[in-house]
Amino acid sequence: MNEDKYLFGPIPSRRLGLSLGISPIPKKTCNYSCVYCQLGRTNQMTNERQEYVPLEELLAEFRAFLQRSQAYDVVTLVGEGEPTLALKLGELITALKVLTDKPIAVITNSALLSEEEVRTALMPADIVLPSLDAYDEESFRKVNRPYGRIKFQEVFEGLRIFSQEYQGQLWVEVMLVNGLNDDQHALLQLKELIAQLKYDRLYVNTPVRAPAESWVTPPSPEVVQKAARLFGAMTIDALVEGSFYSKIEDDYEAVLSIIARHPMNQHEIEGFLSSRHCGEVERVWSKIRQNKEVEVVSYKGYDTYRLR
Repeated sequence: MNEDKYLFGPIPSRRLGLSLGISPIPKKTCNYSCVYCQLGRTNQMTNERQEYVPLEELLAEFRAFLQRSQAYDVVTLVGEGEPTLALKLGELITALKVLTDKPIAVITNSALLSEEEVRTALMPADIVLPSLDAYDEESFRKVNRPYGRIKFQEVFEGLRIFSQEYQGQLWVEVMLVNGLNDDQHALLQLKELIAQLKYDRLYVNTPVRAPAESWVTPPSPEVVQKAARLFGAMTIDALVEGSFYSKIEDDYEAVLSIIARHPMNQHEIEGFLSSRHCGEVERVWSKIRQNKEVEVVSYKGYDTYRLR
């Protein structure tokens, strides 16, 4: 498998280009269990900030990567859960900025922006990408399914304050889920909240990859375009995604290293193997299908592969 424990990629990102991911927390450790999460249901629900991974181990792995390659556009702190749960997030961002001149981005669900120390920790980042999927407590519980004590109004107020204080690029994302937050009332409520934020970019997204819950579906293209016009946003569907990459020589192990953190559908795996001039495509597929740790989810006409 991949020798990197905490780094992954670079992988293509429709917003960020070629993104080198750093995961400062364990897999599926989060304070939300969003119905649309492409990693599946959260199995480590927590709202406790701690040093899940020693800071020096993260930095040592990043330094080792830099010795091998400079082929990335951005360093993204996103991991396999909520990165603001990492207690030394601010120190990590500051240290990374000493080691690279590429932008440091943080993707967050916004849950902990109500805490001043978290807002302060994010200040050195070049780009912060927070989510705003709900418009009241009820929709918050339905879409994001937060850890028990987290309240929607506190989360939104934290996001609002952060948007006024932050000096970097703030790219807000709204994830629309069919039947939960995409009707006329929901869109108008979201518009009112968005108007209170100061941001540089606003994206409307839909569940592109297989979600945590099988009943989740994306809104119609017409609803997505309506929301984009109403919010003055761009749709992520309109952005172009690049190609997957892995430094691992073995094609099967390379696929596993990617789907451990970023699900791929069958066409993406086929394209990835083709780009590597794989001469044993059927052998790789056979091993993938026999691996009981690989979960296959059919969604939007595709089979999506991710590690359990």
